[in-house]
Amino acid sequence: MVIMDASIIGVALPRMQEDLGFTPSTLSWVFNAYVIALGGLLLLGGRLSDLFGPRRMFATGWVILAVGSLVAGFAGDVATELIGRVLQGAGSALIAPAALTLLMMLFGQNPRELTKAMAFYGAAAPAGGTAGVFLGGVITEFASWPWVFFLNVPIAVLVLAVMWRALPGGKLGATGSVDVIGALTVTLGLAALVYGIVRAEVAGWAAAETWIAIGAGVVLLVLFVIIQRVKREPLMRLSIFRSPNLGAANLAQILLGAAWVPMWFFLNLYLQQVLGFSAFPAGAALLPMTALIMIGMIVLAPRVIAAFGPKVPIVLGLLVLAAGLGWMAFIRPDGSYWVDALGPSLVVAFGQALAFIPSLQVAISAAPPQEGGLASGIVNTSYQVGSAVGLAVVSAVAAGFGASHLGDPEALTGGYSAAFLTAGGIALLGALLVGILFRTKRPARTVETIATRTL
Repeated sequence: MVIMDASIIGVALPRMQEDLGFTPSTLSWVFNAYVIALGGLLLLGGRLSDLFGPRRMFATGWVILAVGSLVAGFAGDVATELIGRVLQGAGSALIAPAALTLLMMLFGQNPRELTKAMAFYGAAAPAGGTAGVFLGGVITEFASWPWVFFLNVPIAVLVLAVMWRALPGGKLGATGSVDVIGALTVTLGLAALVYGIVRAEVAGWAAAETWIAIGAGVVLLVLFVIIQRVKREPLMRLSIFRSPNLGAANLAQILLGAAWVPMWFFLNLYLQQVLGFSAFPAGAALLPMTALIMIGMIVLAPRVIAAFGPKVPIVLGLLVLAAGLGWMAFIRPDGSYWVDALGPSLVVAFGQALAFIPSLQVAISAAPPQEGGLASGIVNTSYQVGSAVGLAVVSAVAAGFGASHLGDPEALTGGYSAAFLTAGGIALLGALLVGILFRTKRPARTVETIATRTL
């Protein structure tokens, strides 16, 4: 559901642009408002989960998500829509780390079951992503775009009704206070940084407002790190990154998000605005990609980890993702789905499936049990921050190559092709950095998991 709320708006974006008055340069904020609130508050969500118990925070998150969905669905203007999306992101920021912590509580004592649970958890992300695109297409085609938000409300009610018996209660032993200042600085820093990059599409890279926003974002993020270093009870204990490969695994998650989400965003736009797909066919067109990525995560990734350890599939997955995006960049203004989109979409899905699970498992297994919420918050933050910043950067590049020229298929195709090439470059950079930074010695918990599965 957390991923679906990011993806379900993709097919509905053109209708929302018409009804609410978004411009081409501000349309990405329907996505960014959600992802920035989610990414900026995930660390706080993880800390609250450790302090007050993951089940309680899980429930609170669903309530906030439902309220935000109602606000977004009933919105009649741009500002109200973005407020609703921020509320949705805040609710999801409580749900996501609590969900991973609950998973560790349920399966952490059985390494073999934990590996399978992680695989299904990882597969839930693309499932939610494409379910969102598909449902968004169905809803937009046969109902109206507000229902992409209203859909959350009955699901939230159902989850709240059954979770108290299905999920374990209690806390994990963490004590202390909540670093509110840290949460504010990291959230505002991310928002300012992404705003500056997106604003450059309109004002230009030489404009003062662009660099003021980017500079403010960088200063706030540096201030956040300083606060975490000196504060007695920080939001994010920096020493956690001394754990073997934690930094490399989270770097992989950042760059996976920065490459994957722009691909999804611009592939949706290519299908609708260049190939002329309506909402429902555009959603259905991504089902093969989702089926492959789910099979890859559940069936293939655990076997590759067992055979080679986590580093090989992470690096190989990023290389395959880069190759698929390079192929996707050859889209044509008079192309077809079968020639221009299907093949490369399957390649990028295969790459994502290889890299996502091992990087997620290493990032989670590195932390002690009492900081499971923090580790969950960090890895979720890494992916969502990568998604938001990656989409902002790739959108700026795409706009410079014609992606803002609505109604001109050739210009749009040039912009979208540039977007895919940029995303491919991000994935290639990720493969290089992870190859250099990731230690070949496996973390103890990962080795135990692999050994148990092999036996």
